Amino acid sequence: MVQEIYIIDDDDSSIVIFRELFRNDPEYKFISVKTEQIDIALKNIPSLIVINEDAIDRDVIDLCRKIRKDEDNNITPVIVVSSKRSREHRVRILRESVEYFIKKPVDEQYLYYTVKNLNRLLSSNRRVSPLTGLPGNVQIHAELKKRIVRGEAFSVLYLDLDNFKAYNDVYGFLKGDQIIEFTADTIVSLVHSDELENTFVGHIGGDDFVAIVPGTNCEKLCQNIISHFDANVVKYFTEEDIEKGYIEVANRKGIIEQFPLTSLSIGVVVADVGRFHNILEIGEIGAQVKHAAKSVMGSSYAIDKRR
Repeated sequence: MVQEIYIIDDDDSSIVIFRELFRNDPEYKFISVKTEQIDIALKNIPSLIVINEDAIDRDVIDLCRKIRKDEDNNITPVIVVSSKRSREHRVRILRESVEYFIKKPVDEQYLYYTVKNLNRLLSSNRRVSPLTGLPGNVQIHAELKKRIVRGEAFSVLYLDLDNFKAYNDVYGFLKGDQIIEFTADTIVSLVHSDELENTFVGHIGGDDFVAIVPGTNCEKLCQNIISHFDANVVKYFTEEDIEKGYIEVANRKGIIEQFPLTSLSIGVVVADVGRFHNILEIGEIGAQVKHAAKSVMGSSYAIDKRR
């Protein structure tokens, strides 16, 4: 994947340096941007922005604020390169949520690895769910492999919401995101409790989550998660729907169908020492046991203890 990096200066003095510095890194594409073009440029959402303060014809603080206030670029990393060396000036710039301030004269190797390492960090962060902040599939797989290799006994909880599509159809995706966040908070707060150590919670995607806990006795944890979920999920429904106990959704043929209120299903795979040799085996059993849990009306859990 090509990383587009904007070099903001008004005299093109920096772009040549960056292109030469990264001549052996084809995945980086450097684009020169004049300050007068900043509004147009920001619409493209670059991977990184580098500002050469000495070569722009406007106040760097105002420019940094403009970038941060842009809805699409409020988290785009920014590096400011400048010959202004006063501590006060550096702090003022960093206060605008700028990631790095690099003083001139610039050590080219320092600049090179700053950009490379910042990009590596961004790549890692992209594996994290932007909605819940939980690690995604790459970290989930790594965590499972680690425990298998170590010969640990552990349990894997596969959790997902029931009738979530119907909820989105009635209440909209913004409300749906709120339930996803609530579900994540519920799982995290109960899995990462004082009673449990060496735990892990990940977000597979959508309304699917996974939790990994030590040991093979997690029935109480499942009960606590479901109890907390059922007691609080009603906050995301209207009083009318709560009283009815269901929501109504028109299908593709225009026929009104009734769906129970959103519930939570948990399928648990107990990984005794030596039971599994790879994560695919765990995933296969996980799909089966979660299907069993979802076949029960309302929030429920099912535990696979086969050896």
